[in-house]
Order: sequence, then C-alpha cells, then structure tokens
Amino acid sequence: MPIATETRQCLSCGKAIKGRADKKFCDDACRNAYNNELKTKSNYSNYIRNINNTLLKNRRILEELLPDTEETAKTTHDKLIQKGFVFKYHTHTYANKKGNIYFFNYDYGFLPLENNWYLIVRRKEE
Repeated sequence: MPIATETRQCLSCGKAIKGRADKKFCDDACRNAYNNELKTKSNYSNYIRNINNTLLKNRRILEELLPDTEETAKTTHDKLIQKGFVFKYHTHTYANKKGNIYFFNYDYGFLPLENNWYLIVRRKEE
C-alpha cells in the first residue's frame, strides 16, 4: 500500500519540491530571490546599508591618509571633512592607559588632538 506524502512547495515560486524532507526551495535562484526579497522588505535595510557604506568610506579615508610605511599620521579636521569623513559613525572605541579615547572604523582609528588635529592609527595585528 503506497504511503501518502504531502507535496511541498517552493517558498519562492510555488513549484513542487523534490528531494530532502527539509528542502524549502526548488533551486538556488529561488532561494536567492526569496532571501533578497526578505532583505528589501526590512524597514531598516537602506538605513543600515547607508551606515555601512559610510563606515567603509571613513575607513578608506583613514587608510589613504596613513601610508603603509608609517605607524601613525596627523591630519586636520578640515582635511577629513573635505574628503567626506563623517565623524558621527565609527565601529568601536579604544581607551588607552592614559585615558585617551581612539575612535575606530574597523582597523583604522583616530584620536582627537588639540587645535582640530587628529592622530590616525592602524590597529596592530595580534
């Protein structure tokens, strides 16, 4: 006597699914389309994307101002602003033993100094 099986449908296109019992999509294209649709429905997706783009731009600016051959560099507030740096966003902070607070964009950071100068640093690999 044949066993009755329920027909599963692809979450994206609705076609019948064949294969593993826990399979949800008929192919990779449907899986990608479904997940992309979920991401675009998020109210914050553009907001988060914009912040991430700003963080990456900030990092690129700091990287550009700190040559590979140097451990630190100094720059002015005006030069950072001119290049499009947004001080409002950073990934994390670091306080050293002296109590100085460095603001980091991933592996590049800056320390506010006197007279609108900034010290740029690169995180040392551990």
